[in-house]
Amino acid sequence: MSLVRFGVGLDEDILKALDSYVIENNLPSRSQAIRHLVEKHLVDKKWQCNNIVAGAVVLLYDHHKGDVTTKSNDIQHQYFDVILSSQHFHLSHDNCLEIIAVKGTANRLTELSDKLIGIKGIIHGKLVMSRTE
Repeated sequence: MSLVRFGVGLDEDILKALDSYVIENNLPSRSQAIRHLVEKHLVDKKWQCNNIVAGAVVLLYDHHKGDVTTKSNDIQHQYFDVILSSQHFHLSHDNCLEIIAVKGTANRLTELSDKLIGIKGIIHGKLVMSRTE
């Protein structure tokens, strides 16, 4: 992949919004911000088109509440074809963080994450996806 440089003309309002985006996201330059936004757009497009994507499902939960671990394992076994790996971390006596690496069609990964995040006892959950090519 080669780097191509080009000039971009932006309206003042859009330029101010871009500068705010640079600051809010701790990016080193406007170029990085534009690159980040274009990449995000490509990922979103692949997601909407149900292309193959990769990512992670991040879950935070209190392992003392409900039967979160058993329910999560049951769901993960139903989606073994898209789960690459999982890691389990003990954050405190009560709270655990689980990160599940996934690769598959965007719809299937969304379906998996929705089921996992919907388990009673999940404090926070999020699916993060990125394009694979």
